[in-house]
Amino acid sequence: MSSKFFDREIAPACRYCAIGTPNVDQDFVLCPKRGVMAAEDHCSAFRYDPLRREIRRAPKIAAGDYRPEDFEL
Repeated sequence: MSSKFFDREIAPACRYCAIGTPNVDQDFVLCPKRGVMAAEDHCSAFRYDPLRREIRRAPKIAAGDYRPEDFEL
């Protein structure tokens, strides 16, 4: 079972690269190979670092939206 956190289908981006250093601005990454890069760009030296990825939480479901009829077969 694969997780979205470690999924190989994630589009490469400098913000997830193990080589680059995130900038304070969060829109740019300081790369030792290419210099200043946009966070959405990537190069051939890209190495995915799963610890840099920010997971978006699923929205909470309001408890009052369901009726007992919704759980009947």
